Amino acid sequence: MSDAFIVCSNLTFSWPDDTPVFQNLSCTIGGGRTGLVAPNGAGKSTLLKLIAGEYRPSAGSVSVQGVLGYLPQSLPLVGDLTVAEVLEIAPLIRALHAIESGDAAEEHFTTIGNDWDIEERTRAQLDRLGLRDLAFDRRLHTLSGGQVVSLGLAAQLLKRPDVLLLDEPTNNLDLAARHQLYDVLEQWNGCLLLVSHDRALLDRMDRIAELDRGEVRLFGGNFTAYEASVRAAQEVAEKNVRNAEQELKREKREMQEARERAARRASNASRNLKNAGLPKIFAGTMKRDAQESAGKANETHSARVNEARARLDEAGRALRNEQKLSLELPDTNVPAGRTLVTGAGLRVRSLFAGDGVDLTIRGPERIALLGPNGAGKSTLLRLVSGDLAPEGGQVKRADGRVAYLSQRLDLLDLDRTVAENLAAFAPRTPDAQRMNLLARFLFRGPRAHLPVGVLSGGERLRATLACVLGAEPAPHLLLLDEPTNNLDLVSVGQLESALHAYEGALLVVSHDERFLTEIKVDRWLRLSDGRLLETGAPDVD
Repeated sequence: MSDAFIVCSNLTFSWPDDTPVFQNLSCTIGGGRTGLVAPNGAGKSTLLKLIAGEYRPSAGSVSVQGVLGYLPQSLPLVGDLTVAEVLEIAPLIRALHAIESGDAAEEHFTTIGNDWDIEERTRAQLDRLGLRDLAFDRRLHTLSGGQVVSLGLAAQLLKRPDVLLLDEPTNNLDLAARHQLYDVLEQWNGCLLLVSHDRALLDRMDRIAELDRGEVRLFGGNFTAYEASVRAAQEVAEKNVRNAEQELKREKREMQEARERAARRASNASRNLKNAGLPKIFAGTMKRDAQESAGKANETHSARVNEARARLDEAGRALRNEQKLSLELPDTNVPAGRTLVTGAGLRVRSLFAGDGVDLTIRGPERIALLGPNGAGKSTLLRLVSGDLAPEGGQVKRADGRVAYLSQRLDLLDLDRTVAENLAAFAPRTPDAQRMNLLARFLFRGPRAHLPVGVLSGGERLRATLACVLGAEPAPHLLLLDEPTNNLDLVSVGQLESALHAYEGALLVVSHDERFLTEIKVDRWLRLSDGRLLETGAPDVD
């Protein structure tokens, strides 16, 4: 394993409007594969940009040992570039071809240097990433989004980096391309720091780095081990909070009881002194002594209460703020065996072969639609929803609402608040009931009155689900197109919770095998080469 590493020392960084992102952040990432996890907005991509040198910290320093490769989440590539230009090998290829055609100019040999095997190395790298037949002169705009991501990774690997930074590398990759990426990274030796919400990829890491409240904490093992460690720590923290709460209640009760005893003693002593007929000077002295004794006792109990409160605060800080959805959606229930959609001989352009594709959806089925990029999965969803009319064949839908969530999440009015959008979807539902539903989707108080346009990706998905699942009438068929794209792991968990509560039929396009397993898909379809076939569940390892 490589000894390459990354050292961040007292990093401080803020946005131009002085919004702080990091203050005095320090961490060391050694050789091996490290997965960086945190909620959206915590600064994962920003940290990678600081390490890569794209951003400059206002204080502190970053040290990278060895050659650095960096694949950002959004690739800054122009569509007219050729594959060779993206791979940064175009001058080498031109020089090689010039020499092969008889041009022995010294500048060609200088350009090539020791890279006489550049074509073979490049072809091998492209082959490993599923780009075997990609011509060097092909233009970028002719490639799919997944091919562009794989090409960008190949460009970084050709640099033979010692340190590799990857930001959401499985975005836009189909299932086959994801597994090719997994294999490449498992065989790669060096220092890898990877940001991803792909749990299958994170389970191939040697350690997990958690970015939380401006600090980085390292956990040995893969993502599954990290989750187990977090759950165990959360259980301990919850127990400590319960114990601290009980202790605080006990100390408060004992303090109150002590005050009541002191008050009774003072009252009794006053009566006894009066009845004893002692001189006023002695009575006053005894009264002051009693008051001082009561005051000291009160101070002692107050100190114990404050200490108990401090222990509760400390226990509370160790408690993670886990926002979970807790839903019941009985209105979405669909009887078993009821036919919701029948599609026969569906054809659109040249996407579907021969006589077209057939699809029937019955009862509360949970169907995963798999297939390579460009196979027509999103098109098939649009046909089922009625958003697109087939050029051949027909679709029959039963009574009942079909809800379609595209990758763009464009169902809501961005200028309206979350509450206003829900009111538009469910105008006859009482306002209090709507606000209760939003609260269960974690939009409480002022959060329910934020414009949708200012929400994060995970928040916008939750708002869309709240409006779709709380609509009138409730949907009996829900169509989802890559719903986990660009969601953090917390948001993916919240989506899974919402879908667990949904009782209707579900047809989902996703390359996230773990997500499909978690939502309990019971029927698997694969669209490839224009044909729609029943298949079994893929292996999730």
